Amino acid sequence: MPQERYKHIFLPGPTLTRQFISPHQGGPTPRIPARDRAHHARFVDQRLRAAWQAAENRQAVAHADRNGVYLDFYSEPGFDLILKSLEARRSGIRLLNVTKEGTEAEERTRATVYIPRQKSSYFLRKVNAYANETAPPRKEGQEPKPKNAKLIESIADVRAAVLESFWQDQAEPLPGDTADWVEVWLSSEDLGAIERFQALCHSRQIEMGQGRLVFPERTVCLVNATRDDLTYLLELSDDIAEFRSAKEVATFFIEQENRDQAQWVTRLLNRTEVRGREQICVLVLDHGVNNGHRLLEPVLPQEDRHTVEPAWGVNDDHGHGTLMAGTAAYGDILALLQSNAPIIISHGLEAAKILPPPPATNPKRLWGHYTAQGISRAEIQAPARKRITCMAVTSVDNRDRGRPSSWSGKVDELASGYDDDTRRLIILSAGNTTDPDEWRRYPESNLTNEVHDPAQAWNALTVGAFTNKTQIRDRTLAGFAAKAHAGSLSPFSTTSLSWPARRWPIKPEVLFEGGNVAAGPNNGILDPDDLKLLSTYRDPQVAQFAPFCATSAAAAQAAWMAAKILAQYPNAWPETIRGLIVHTAEWTPAQKRDFLRDQSKAGHARLLRICGYGVADFTRALYCAANSLTLVSQAQLQPFDKHATQTRYISRDMHLYRLPWPADVLRDLGAIPVKMRVTLSYFVEPSPGEVGWQDRYRYASHALRFELNGPGESEEDLVQRVNKLARQEDEHPGTEGPRDRWTIGEARNVGSIHSDIWQGSAAELAASNVIAVHPAVGWWRERHHLNRWNKQARYALLISIHLPEQNVDIYTPVSAQIGIPIPIQITVPIA
Repeated sequence: MPQERYKHIFLPGPTLTRQFISPHQGGPTPRIPARDRAHHARFVDQRLRAAWQAAENRQAVAHADRNGVYLDFYSEPGFDLILKSLEARRSGIRLLNVTKEGTEAEERTRATVYIPRQKSSYFLRKVNAYANETAPPRKEGQEPKPKNAKLIESIADVRAAVLESFWQDQAEPLPGDTADWVEVWLSSEDLGAIERFQALCHSRQIEMGQGRLVFPERTVCLVNATRDDLTYLLELSDDIAEFRSAKEVATFFIEQENRDQAQWVTRLLNRTEVRGREQICVLVLDHGVNNGHRLLEPVLPQEDRHTVEPAWGVNDDHGHGTLMAGTAAYGDILALLQSNAPIIISHGLEAAKILPPPPATNPKRLWGHYTAQGISRAEIQAPARKRITCMAVTSVDNRDRGRPSSWSGKVDELASGYDDDTRRLIILSAGNTTDPDEWRRYPESNLTNEVHDPAQAWNALTVGAFTNKTQIRDRTLAGFAAKAHAGSLSPFSTTSLSWPARRWPIKPEVLFEGGNVAAGPNNGILDPDDLKLLSTYRDPQVAQFAPFCATSAAAAQAAWMAAKILAQYPNAWPETIRGLIVHTAEWTPAQKRDFLRDQSKAGHARLLRICGYGVADFTRALYCAANSLTLVSQAQLQPFDKHATQTRYISRDMHLYRLPWPADVLRDLGAIPVKMRVTLSYFVEPSPGEVGWQDRYRYASHALRFELNGPGESEEDLVQRVNKLARQEDEHPGTEGPRDRWTIGEARNVGSIHSDIWQGSAAELAASNVIAVHPAVGWWRERHHLNRWNKQARYALLISIHLPEQNVDIYTPVSAQIGIPIPIQITVPIA
């Protein structure tokens, strides 16, 4: 007998707000080498003067009339460089980029800094003070130290910056005598800097690409330049922060066509009802979409097809966009064709063509600009419409290793509403492993094939692929068998296992069906249609359906699911919908068998980097059951503030939730094991310039964290554990929460969505009933001169508990506590 289904319970907000200051102040202690004060002062002074003179001589040779010079500061191998002291914006001194060089044990930091001529003595004065002055100790009992000791002692060398100092793509060489497309990152978002740079390009007849991207303190332009051109720009400009190679994109070609199946389309349409098309849409950014297909006509009117270049038209001459559209509208079309149940389509489609038609190739472009233009076209056409944006266009480059690019940074900016305060749910494919030789090495090859740009974007929902497709019916493929086991990672999927785990987000976050490949005799490997999904073919005069696979198909399914959630909960925020999809994801037994080395937190953190949080569950994303309860809160807090009496900026708000658990029911269940899932989803504003992404130069505007009180830990104990203001003088912090009950632990605290599973007894859960949401440091606070330190931050908090016994009702007592009327059972349509 099927279980009754109920809507999720939306809480009115946090129980109360408390002032918050993190007990973790100042971050890790920097590694500074011991120095002989007098000797080191003389050395740094000499290196500063020599570097300045070398830079001046270089400009004189080039007849450059620039207002300042570029210098490189180096740390000792294995030690840190005090980056925040290398910038003094009031004096016009700007930290431009930071690069790590060498192996991990002998790694050294290089920072490129711009210094105006009138401030040529700035660092020399710092060195002189270090040599001759002593700073008073900050605390009683501390030894006095030389002034500026941390900065000066961290400096191992200073040199005049060269062109290579600005090149940030280690995997790509600088252009040579032949011009190539290069991203130029200017060190300002000021219009004057942009106009100065455009004038320089014009004077040299350097071709500029279309559009530009603007981030906090950075503007990205595209130029087609030789090495000499870049040197020319560097010698004459005071505004350059870095150069990066522009990206080429990989699109997905599907050559095989199915036989004409028009009768299937007729049968499917006869049981399909489309409703809500004008209110909710999935926007597909791709090669365009052909709406002549009978399945797409009801959901994609002509006025909702757009293009970023009028000369390209809006038609899909490639086929990939129409494949995306069919799946984004209907979900798993093959499953629908095998069923006779009624179909409800509760959303429509929009399409924006961001890729040129064939035979044009995909030249290097400023892809963030084209992505933004595609979204803008749809929003101008229907500004009041709610939409989910889906894009399965990625770069073939594997050089980012999780670090932000101009493209991923623009995706984060669009999602966060940085420019217009409009939050957007953007769903991206993770990118594919497409080389048959890589398929032969499955799954080892997937562990080293990295998620593609721009899918490292923090705010996007990045979708990888798993597969349940293992049956091969094609008789011509005798001797071939599916490569991946049912339920495991698809051979097409990419991962973030090789990324620095503590710095970059977990990608992909979730998996959807992406198909399989087959291995056969003589080391043969191929991707047969039997192991793929089915979607709409671009030319219905030739075929109605075509095979569809890989992370493109997975991303389109995720977009379909997101639209269904939005139709069910029309007031849900984009942060909430993303959170619900991740919140319901689980690892399959096959994924745990293949990739979970042990039950430790480290083992689960590794699994996360391969499979994300697992396979999303459509039913649990939309509904609760009597024995399975989901609470949702959509709220905002102010993470930071200015100190009332001091000229510094501090953390501000913490939210507390007293959870309305059915305590009596849980206590009666005693030792029965239960699970609780907590997910915190929010969007950050990006700062993607290559400046180390640490200290005040963090990529994210802010971070949020959640903490739960453990059994026996009171609300005040929890507050004392996470809130410095709640401690009495001479009182020690509260005991750390019982981390051993969490599956993932600290590894969840990367990116802008954090999810974890708590396991314990029902009686213990009854006593764990308070959750705190509090801020962590970001550039809103650290770079307060940008005047965003007092912004509000939105978030969605999701909490679920699940009981193994279906005959225990926890939904009704919780809904009664909150004041929700008696729940009504929901009838669930198939699509």
